[in-house]
Amino acid sequence: MSVEAPNPKNSTRIWLITGDPGSGKTTVISKVILKAKTHGFTVGGVLTREVRNHGERTGFLLLDIASEESSSLASTERMPGPRVGKYRVNLKTLATLAQKALEHAKVSSDIVVCDEVGPMELFSPEFRRGVGEAVLRSGKPCLCVVHKRLADPLIEELKNNQESKLYEVTFENRDNLPDEIWMEMLEYLRKNAEKQGKSAG
Repeated sequence: MSVEAPNPKNSTRIWLITGDPGSGKTTVISKVILKAKTHGFTVGGVLTREVRNHGERTGFLLLDIASEESSSLASTERMPGPRVGKYRVNLKTLATLAQKALEHAKVSSDIVVCDEVGPMELFSPEFRRGVGEAVLRSGKPCLCVVHKRLADPLIEELKNNQESKLYEVTFENRDNLPDEIWMEMLEYLRKNAEKQGKSAG
């Protein structure tokens, strides 16, 4: 099921993905990224990856999509940083790797990706600024995961933006959603390229 923000369909520039834990949000984003790269577009920003030990999730890595550099985002190991559930959040990763990846995407990539805007990431003022600049104010097509239930001013600003469209990932739609989002994004890229006198896709 998709839930559209109150904006004209052809004005969508920011595609937001939400859903329950384990619903397949990162998988949807990864498939869209692959489609974009296959069509020759550059993609930048950040992806979150699970860290597992003997089948148990013990933390998360943050991946810079463009450089493929990664660093610990959160861990069950003892370390400094705010606590979210059983995890400690690595604020240094958010202030350095995440901020750098978003800044690079804003300047150098065709498409900006941010997975995710959630309780761990929002502890970081640098991450908040990075999302604001790269997603809300860059003018580039953006694909972001936003936490389903968290009430936060940045998430509300993303959802209420007139250029945003919100999708909820479910078991029923998660296989078709990457194609649906990519076709909308490709149409945006093509129209934008026509305005600039270029060819896209």
